[in-house]
Amino acid sequence: MKTTRSADGTPIAFDVMGDGEPVVLVSGASCTRGVHEPLARLLAGERAVINYDRRGRGDSGDPSPYAVEREVEDLAAVIKAAGGAAAVFGNSSGAVLAVRAAAAGLPITRLALWEPPFQLDPGAPARARAYADELAACLDGGRPGDAMALFLRSVGMPAEAIEGMRRAPMWPSMEQIAPTLAYDAAVLGDGGLPPGLAAVTAPVLVLTGSRTGPWADAAARALLDALPEARHTVLDGQDHNVSWEVLAPHLIGFLG
Repeated sequence: MKTTRSADGTPIAFDVMGDGEPVVLVSGASCTRGVHEPLARLLAGERAVINYDRRGRGDSGDPSPYAVEREVEDLAAVIKAAGGAAAVFGNSSGAVLAVRAAAAGLPITRLALWEPPFQLDPGAPARARAYADELAACLDGGRPGDAMALFLRSVGMPAEAIEGMRRAPMWPSMEQIAPTLAYDAAVLGDGGLPPGLAAVTAPVLVLTGSRTGPWADAAARALLDALPEARHTVLDGQDHNVSWEVLAPHLIGFLG
């Protein structure tokens, strides 16, 4: 494990696997960098893979107050530690963070995105506000377990499955990371695309699964319309919980 310092002094932990041109992996909600360790191993024969803990997760720091801009600065610090420029792969809400970072002008050479959860229907902003308000009530009330359960319901997990998870040995670690769910809610905002995408000149690959649902394809189409150099690949038989073995060859081919 290595560490770098973000602009506000926050320590950001990361691992490096492999050699070659760097690619940085950005995780989604409720995850530490461990979620990408299998993917990093698949990519390490082709690239130097930088797998980092977003702030508040794993071995990275978490000073208050939170702001999305601080997470963009965290990614900037990781890219600087990687040599000053890097390709970036973002997973789910981590893909939204990566898009925001690219729009902010970070030195991203290529950008690959797995199912960024943009919600573009008319009811999306109201749902986002209601979720963020309920999540804040859980966290402010000292109920991280309820916050995690709320998140799991929001992504479609059945109630009986959530109750089973609450009795599982892994639940305390999930409660520990629950405060960062508010960070992902802030990254997603009202669910729409962030401004400034027309200025992103790096090649972009948007990846979605054939079994995820129409929202993923709608988000991909919107990104293709907004980004100058974007293309879309559908992974047959995959849903949001993608197989890294299926995804990795597409990512390797795009990174070149």
